[in-house]
Amino acid sequence: MKQAFKLAFSAIAAASAALLTGCASTGGMQVADVGSFHVGGKQVALSGLPEKELRFTPSSPPIKVNPNGEFEVEQMYVQYVKLAAPKAKFPLLMWHGGGLTGVTYETKPDGGEGWQMAFLKNGHDVYVSDATERGRASWARYPEIFSSEPFFRAKKEGWELFRIGAVDSYNADPTKRTAFAGTQFPTGSFDQFGKQFVPRWATNNAPTQASYDAYVQRVCPCVILVHSQGSTFAFEAARKYPNLIKGVVAVEPSGGLNAAQVDISSMKAVPHLFVWGDFIDQNPTWKNAVLPPVQRFADALKAQGGVVDTMDLPKMGIKGNSHMIMMDMNSGQVADLIQGWLAKQGLMK
Repeated sequence: MKQAFKLAFSAIAAASAALLTGCASTGGMQVADVGSFHVGGKQVALSGLPEKELRFTPSSPPIKVNPNGEFEVEQMYVQYVKLAAPKAKFPLLMWHGGGLTGVTYETKPDGGEGWQMAFLKNGHDVYVSDATERGRASWARYPEIFSSEPFFRAKKEGWELFRIGAVDSYNADPTKRTAFAGTQFPTGSFDQFGKQFVPRWATNNAPTQASYDAYVQRVCPCVILVHSQGSTFAFEAARKYPNLIKGVVAVEPSGGLNAAQVDISSMKAVPHLFVWGDFIDQNPTWKNAVLPPVQRFADALKAQGGVVDTMDLPKMGIKGNSHMIMMDMNSGQVADLIQGWLAKQGLMK
């Protein structure tokens, strides 16, 4: 028994030493470090609010809760996975879109591999964040700190705006929904995807940008892969810190900078890739409201002499992609195309 205990203890000690002095091996990929941090934000003090009695559990006695004091607000959350021997020159930062969190890039709603793992396998240190007010970044009291109330995305809006189906093709009954013919989104997992929707606020753009700026200054030089509403924050960060941001991959950006209002000349040093899915011409919001200003921004950036490439998937013969390209059934194929562009820009070792 004593000898068996010694052998078991020796095995545990050896495994622990390997993790501490080397790295953990996962699927042929050696991971050196996994961790997280919060960045940005500020302290806010509240006073004069009444105390309340609350029961923390049904069986617990009532306890007085004082809502006054100092609070940390407007921060963002960042999780990172660092490789022992990354093949990319710079870490890859994944920024999510509106009403969503960093879960966008993790496991797909149908259980498939997300872009976090795909780009780790391609040799990148990967950072995935929850922006100010979202997910593990947390939110603050309204109206004492946040000046507007939260709003929420209904599943109908998600189904139509994310171009899984046409306008008015959603139904509460999953068997009665009509998706676009040939869609790459796994429609059987749409309700699972809906569980990712989180509240958002319309008045937090400035503090969100401030937190992203603090994030860039802490982690970069880096490459940013950004989706949808997060694009404006990434473009602004690239405008402010062209020495720190070595490339921007904008996946279906829903906003751009107005070159008539801000000087974008500094951004010509940062290569940009715009990635577009399918069915845009069948959605009036995308066709008439979202795409034109983004295209004007891309054209203005190109006129500055910058590298501005467009990956229009349908024109490349890759059909059926929704707005949530990283969740589509062919997401691995698109990740490989993006990886090829990153290599072409000299961003791999």
